[in-house]
Amino acid sequence: MGGYMRTAVLLAALTAVFGGLGLVIGGQQGMVVALVVAAGMNLFAWWNSDRMVLRMQNAQPIGPQDAPRLYEMTAMLAARAGLPMPALYVIHEDQPNAFATGRSPSSAAVAVNTGLLDLMPENEVAGVIAHELAHIKNRDTLIMTVTATVAGAISMLANFGMIFGGANRDRNASPFGPIGMILMLILAPIAAAIVQMAISRSREYEADRVGAEITGDPLALAGALQRLEYQAHAIVNQRAEATPAMAHMFIINPLSGARMDNLFSTHPRTENRVAALQQLAGRMGQGGGGLQGAAQQAPGPWSGGKRNPWA
Repeated sequence: MGGYMRTAVLLAALTAVFGGLGLVIGGQQGMVVALVVAAGMNLFAWWNSDRMVLRMQNAQPIGPQDAPRLYEMTAMLAARAGLPMPALYVIHEDQPNAFATGRSPSSAAVAVNTGLLDLMPENEVAGVIAHELAHIKNRDTLIMTVTATVAGAISMLANFGMIFGGANRDRNASPFGPIGMILMLILAPIAAAIVQMAISRSREYEADRVGAEITGDPLALAGALQRLEYQAHAIVNQRAEATPAMAHMFIINPLSGARMDNLFSTHPRTENRVAALQQLAGRMGQGGGGLQGAAQQAPGPWSGGKRNPWA
């Protein structure tokens, strides 16, 4: 429950930043207007974000006839997680990665890059799929949609305040004075970005844990994370580089330059995630040895030794 409590506290902090910014710009009326705008933006994002994300990534839907082994694996893992079968999509991208989206488990989708299936053995692919199903089970897709929307609204309000804040200062609408208002307009978007990244990192740890419990094999997911981390820096994902705001959705940060586990990182350090999974494996009675070997083993024959099992 620690991860859920941290997320609740961080979401409350993000809401407080948003309301405070509205209060600074327009007093109590400004705060109310800001919250109403945020609610409207959240409602729009809740209904449309999944389709927008899949379209931006040029994801193609696949069925059991296209990738029978992947489809069967996903259905089995979804059943073990107590979830309906999500829609499956493939993104023709050499960098191995994956993400989940959708406003609820009944309308969820899992998208995998072709590089994931080309370069990884089945037990590691199962770990990645289970991680994404854990995001769906935990409703992280909705949490991150709301988080991104509120953070974007804060930046929008800050820009609005910079342009039109003079009138409010003249009326002394801001209780913080002109200097406090300027500082708030500058610092609020930075604070929102920090909170957004912290929420994303918290949800990744939780999804690792739940995903490992779904498969019963924490070390396979640990090996997958090691392989994904290496390939993310070896293979540039041009589409992700063009839309960095979506980086937090992927299981591993697809941006080649983000290596540090700091306030502005969208993901925890892979070493920390692997260590947490090793500890979980120990509690589940599994040995911690052989992890590096698992990360280096050759990909399995997904479709008779062929690349791209949907081909």
